[in-house]
Amino acid sequence: MNGKKKGGLRKYYQLYLLLLPSAVLLLCFAYLPMVGIVIAFQKYSPALGILKSPWVGMANFMQYFRSYQFGVTIKNTLVLSLYSILVGFPLPILLALMCNQMKTKMFKKVFQVITYLPHFISTMVMCGLILIFLSPSSGLFANLFRLFGAEFPNLMSNAASFKHVYVWSDIWQHLGWDSIIYLAALAGIDPTYYEAATVDGASTMQKIKYIDIPMILPTAMVLLILRAGSILGIGFEKVFLLQNVQNIMSSEIISTYVYKMGMQSMQYSLSTAIGLFNTLVNLVVLLLVNFMAKKFTENSLF
Repeated sequence: MNGKKKGGLRKYYQLYLLLLPSAVLLLCFAYLPMVGIVIAFQKYSPALGILKSPWVGMANFMQYFRSYQFGVTIKNTLVLSLYSILVGFPLPILLALMCNQMKTKMFKKVFQVITYLPHFISTMVMCGLILIFLSPSSGLFANLFRLFGAEFPNLMSNAASFKHVYVWSDIWQHLGWDSIIYLAALAGIDPTYYEAATVDGASTMQKIKYIDIPMILPTAMVLLILRAGSILGIGFEKVFLLQNVQNIMSSEIISTYVYKMGMQSMQYSLSTAIGLFNTLVNLVVLLLVNFMAKKFTENSLF
């Protein structure tokens, strides 16, 4: 048995050599930094280092759980995440189903390119565009409102409007890109299904209902599980760039709070503890959703 394994290594050593740089990068930048998790259980001091900093057990976690920001950050993170999933998960499916029904190839390609392009706008540029468009004094929408004698509200200073601005701008930017994987799944459907349905007199909506949707359901479930696994993992950059004093009660999420505690307040142990708590919750949610999906739909990651 060992001889076979050694023979396999020698036979495919070129492939292992190609894999080596990626494995080294993964080890250096993904696994070795995990040693820093111990900071969450210490009163870390850069002068003392990890080895000499005193241990405090769960004190950093309890400090976060007892703080006023615990409820605020958890609530805001969940609201943004669930809102994004509720709206952003079905829309790419609907877009893919619509594109799949387009018969004119040129129009279909142009439509796809137009919907894909916003995905390649950087987060910083996107936030700049949002602030420019939504400016109540000189923004695009403010000028349009003035043409009709109306006044455009200052959405970025309204805490209640922040979640809508964040979610719908994110959907506009990534809707076309997120639909690609569903288009790929639709392209892999056997054409004989459609031919048989046409012979039986099925309408377009019936083909979508009984062929397209069941065929892409496994793909949709896997993507839903992955999104649920990052339910507390709302991206930091966009929220931080759109955040201001007026909307902070709705825009302060876990990742921005971790940044402020770690980089601005230099409470490294507390920020590490909050980040570890966030990761553990995401892991538990991922396992739970995967278990439920496997039980009720027979589609899962593992």
